[in-house]
Amino acid sequence: MRRDSALRPDGSEGVYDHVIAPPAVTVLALDGRGQVVVTRQWIYTHRETQWRLPAGRIDEGDSTPEVAARRELAEETGYSADSWAPLGTINCADSLTNHQDHAFLATGLTNSGPRRLEPGEADLEVHWIAVDELLGLVLDGKLPHAGSSFAVLTAKARGLL
Repeated sequence: MRRDSALRPDGSEGVYDHVIAPPAVTVLALDGRGQVVVTRQWIYTHRETQWRLPAGRIDEGDSTPEVAARRELAEETGYSADSWAPLGTINCADSLTNHQDHAFLATGLTNSGPRRLEPGEADLEVHWIAVDELLGLVLDGKLPHAGSSFAVLTAKARGLL
């Protein structure tokens, strides 16, 4: 948590309280049958179980967001992908944090081995759902994770889904 004295573009002064957070990645992993891998797990900050795409923070050892996305997909789902395409970056809560989420489309999926979950992910379930069902989750507010919804809507708008 940080409190900054700031000079706004109009010359006025202000104080901003905000959280400094590491960037993250979200992966829209699509198989050849029109199915997308999604996770379901309890999210501490929201105190509920949520649907989301595979996602996680960019670690210090990750040289690029794509490297982090490849790692997160394998860790959470046990899958890897042959093809990766960036979908863009979303600012998740501008008035509260600097947090950004880099979204990727992953295709050409293969099972790459067992999942490697972190201690806080013991309840993480992996599911496959159809693209239309995933879009329905977004539109019904049942995929509240900003990076996940951004990835789905961006891919759909670009004709990738």
